[in-house]
Amino acid sequence: MREERSSQDKKNSFFKKRWVYPTVYIASAAIILTGVLWYQNSAGDQLDQSEYKATDMPGKKMNEQPAVEVNRAMENFVMPVVNEDDAVVQMGFYDNDSDAAEQEAALVFYDNTYHPNTGLDIASKDGKEFDVIASLSGTVTKVMEDSLLGNVIEIEHDKGIVTQYQSVKDYQVKVGDQVEQGQVIATSGSSLINEKAGNHVHFEIRKDNVPVNPHEYFNKPLSALQEAQITDEKASSDADAGKSEEASEEDAEGTSPSEDGVDGTTPAEDKPAEDGSDKKDAGQDKKAGEDKDAGEDKDSSTDSDTSSNS
Repeated sequence: MREERSSQDKKNSFFKKRWVYPTVYIASAAIILTGVLWYQNSAGDQLDQSEYKATDMPGKKMNEQPAVEVNRAMENFVMPVVNEDDAVVQMGFYDNDSDAAEQEAALVFYDNTYHPNTGLDIASKDGKEFDVIASLSGTVTKVMEDSLLGNVIEIEHDKGIVTQYQSVKDYQVKVGDQVEQGQVIATSGSSLINEKAGNHVHFEIRKDNVPVNPHEYFNKPLSALQEAQITDEKASSDADAGKSEEASEEDAEGTSPSEDGVDGTTPAEDKPAEDGSDKKDAGQDKKAGEDKDAGEDKDSSTDSDTSSNS
């Protein structure tokens, strides 16, 4: 019994000391704080892991297509030549809204037919060959040999928006290549459809396969063409060109047969009418002569009878 009491007394005397309870409180607080910090760190690690899974490795996405698309939308269309000061536009774009003189200057004559020019024919001032560059960054979708058009390179910049480079040679790109604005893609050449242009590049900008006037989009961003409302004017341009050609042919040949029908009868129709009139007049003259002769004979016979009676 004495031993049990002594142990209890020692225990009670220990808790009666001043430093015991503060020490217990501090230790408890430290344990709780440590638990809170550990929980926060573990939750943060889980959040970071989920972000890395969504975006793969940090910085990897910076060099992929989405960033290129943003840069491409901010680029401005440029003339497909290294030095614009050395370039000259030999033939402009056929615009339905331009005046008659400009439309006539934008007609390509080939195979006895006039064709509206659907782009710009660009040459160097000295007539020599020059490097053809990409007007805008994009993906090469067509590299085609064509003697009539002088070979074709097509680059897609956005869905439905492309640039075409005709009358080129010495290709430096292939289908599927990613090209940057200003990158050399070929050398200027010639074409059969426009031999008169000599060494040049035929440059087109198209939206949904409808050509637009490149002059209206030089130094403007791709977004300007994306937002533009484009209508297919090519068919009406062809019709206008056909009408102009027909009018020229009619002027060269003179009055058309249909105009003869409107103005009056044809010579073939006039001849029978004149013949009939002549016959009718001749018959009337003949009848008048017969009546006159009959009257004179009657008067002569009357005079003879009168003299006989006398």
